[in-house]
Amino acid sequence: MTHTHYDLVVIGSGPAGEKGAAQAAYFGKKVALVECNPYPGGTGINTGTVPSKTLRETALYFSGLRQRGLYSIDYSLKDNLTIADFMHRERVVVETERDIVQRNLDRHNIEVVWGRGQVRDAHTVQVHRHDGSEVTLETDVILIATGSSPFHPPDVPFDGQRVFDSDSILRMGFIPRTMAVIGGGVIGSEYASMFAALDIQVTLIDRNDRILPFVDREIVARLMTHLDALGLRLLLNEQILRTAVDDQHVRLALKSGEELVVDCVLFASGRQGNSAGLGLEALGIEVNERGLISVNEKYQTSVPNIYAAGDVIGFPALASTSMEQARVAMVHAFDLHYKVYVSPVVPLAVYTVPEIAMVGLSEEDCQKQQIPYLVGRAESVNNPRGQIIGDKGMLKLVFASQDKRLLGVHHIGEMASELIHIGARVMSENGTINAFIHSVYNYPTLSDMYKYAAYDGLGNWDRWWHGQRRRE
Repeated sequence: MTHTHYDLVVIGSGPAGEKGAAQAAYFGKKVALVECNPYPGGTGINTGTVPSKTLRETALYFSGLRQRGLYSIDYSLKDNLTIADFMHRERVVVETERDIVQRNLDRHNIEVVWGRGQVRDAHTVQVHRHDGSEVTLETDVILIATGSSPFHPPDVPFDGQRVFDSDSILRMGFIPRTMAVIGGGVIGSEYASMFAALDIQVTLIDRNDRILPFVDREIVARLMTHLDALGLRLLLNEQILRTAVDDQHVRLALKSGEELVVDCVLFASGRQGNSAGLGLEALGIEVNERGLISVNEKYQTSVPNIYAAGDVIGFPALASTSMEQARVAMVHAFDLHYKVYVSPVVPLAVYTVPEIAMVGLSEEDCQKQQIPYLVGRAESVNNPRGQIIGDKGMLKLVFASQDKRLLGVHHIGEMASELIHIGARVMSENGTINAFIHSVYNYPTLSDMYKYAAYDGLGNWDRWWHGQRRRE
């Protein structure tokens, strides 16, 4: 240790912790970062965002799914594919990203203290090092960025061999022939589609009447069509009553009376904040039953100099927003006169096969909020680049009928997570769908779908306007 007193002590080196620490250090603050794992990066790099998206690309590569759609060639998964083959790229990418994070910390002269941090009081963090020793860090400001971990229902026998959560699935020791995924949220839907792309017989089970309930209903219907084509079996309004494990299989007793026998199960039952053991309750900091910390609009807890950001404060729990939350928190903590709020226009992506991305309001949102709206659509099959790459997606614009102001963008198809930013930028400037009409896009590109979705929307708007005139 080179110091014992700091301007800032950060607990956790995930996206929020790293960027919050770097933001303060950039403005000349003396920063220490506490990390309990033997490597930096948190869930985003080590067990969540980066690994799962890398595995998605690996699945598409080994399955030849893109080639099937493009050339109508009947690819089948290699019979001799090993788990080492499947996981190799994921490990390479994760190790590279860890190095990138470490270099960023080093570049900003951030002192990393390896061990488990505990907040003793408003200005003291006690670190229990892995060798049994302890170190006390005195600080002006504390940022809690400890992230989240998979929630474990108490009646599920997680063993990391045949019954997995979203962390342990990355250490799966074999490629199964059959698999059940419990939970139709983001994680469950992503992994279910990924493994289905590998020709694994996947059953996706959810207690609700639809998967991805926050996604535009029309987009979800498109996704379900694609999942059905992959051979995925979807059981909705269904629940698991009992889970039994033997040496070869997992037996699931369903509420409907069916017994499902599979090689392995992934339970994607949501996540919980990693706040246990931090000592927050003793300081009067509110933590709910899922371990999530309450903060105000400045990401400040009830103790004024203690801030929290990222998954540990809950929704939206995205790496992208976590980074921005931490940066904004540090601007307020040190009065830096820089970025003082996180943009209200937040694009979301679900890395299913195919990808889904969205920003702003859906049709259902507009209906619930009684906002008059219209829709414009463009199909990938009518787009030259879409035809070239064999994409079968759709771009959907939701806009206000009165002034054509863009309210939401929804996309399913290749590169949806990238293309959504075009619409997000227009929304951030409170623009209308005319912005896409006036833009020039490279040809042939998928981006050009924005122009044709806008043309479709203008046609719908023209019919609506003339209908209004007739009624007057």
